[in-house]
Amino acid sequence: MDTLETRELRYFVAVAEELHFGRAAERLGMAQPPLSRAIQQLERRIGVSLLERNRRGVSLTGAGEVLLHEGRAALEATTAAAHRTRRAGGADSPGGPRNRLVLAVKAAGSHELLQKLLDAYAAEPDAAEIEVLPSGMCEQEGMLRDGRADVALMHAPFNSLAGFDSEELMTEGQIAILPAGHPLAARKTLSLADVSDVPDLPLARWPRHGTYTPGPGPEIHDQTQLAQLIALGRTVAVYPDSARAWLWAEHTAVPLTDAPPVVTHIAWPAHSRSLALAGLIRTAAQL
Repeated sequence: MDTLETRELRYFVAVAEELHFGRAAERLGMAQPPLSRAIQQLERRIGVSLLERNRRGVSLTGAGEVLLHEGRAALEATTAAAHRTRRAGGADSPGGPRNRLVLAVKAAGSHELLQKLLDAYAAEPDAAEIEVLPSGMCEQEGMLRDGRADVALMHAPFNSLAGFDSEELMTEGQIAILPAGHPLAARKTLSLADVSDVPDLPLARWPRHGTYTPGPGPEIHDQTQLAQLIALGRTVAVYPDSARAWLWAEHTAVPLTDAPPVVTHIAWPAHSRSLALAGLIRTAAQL
């Protein structure tokens, strides 16, 4: 057997992520018996055991771990192909834009840099239409991999650049964003230790890969929620210095002396052959 069907990969990835046939079947919108039969047939075709089944539940074999990693990547690639092909088809349709690029950015991140990039690129001959797609914390990577975005502004060390081509654009320090009336807001500088364990002001928590790290701080879903909770004195957040652009009057930004620098990159899929994207990258590198 040399090939796998997309349907088989979707079935297996669902079971491998849930480690429960019932939950996987519900997620896929199908009955459990045909899902179990499909996985058994897949194992017979490949010739290896992918799952360990016993009274305690379901777990992945070594081969199953490999197929989960490869299967996710393959499904992302097929989804990306569909998204990007659909955008290209729109450019061919009557009245559609000649070229369109989707640029993923972290909401409220690198605002000044983003505005400079958009203005400079718009002045270029034959510039493509740019759709700015705001994202949550560290979501730009997934948007590039599954084709929702053609290009992204990424922030090391928070975003992974593995598998992408990238160009470094800016390096900046980090700040603590505090309620304006809090005693720490009167300090000239702070350290990470100063803001990591404040009893009345726990650090805000953003999701990573859909889950929140343990801690007493509030679970943050979007930028507006974070801004309001800081203003109400319920949390503190650590952000790149460029986040000053979205601060409210009820916020105070204090530089952090020992936080690692944040490097903003423009990143894109390594296999891209888009001339419009190449033009945007050239403009970004000249800022």
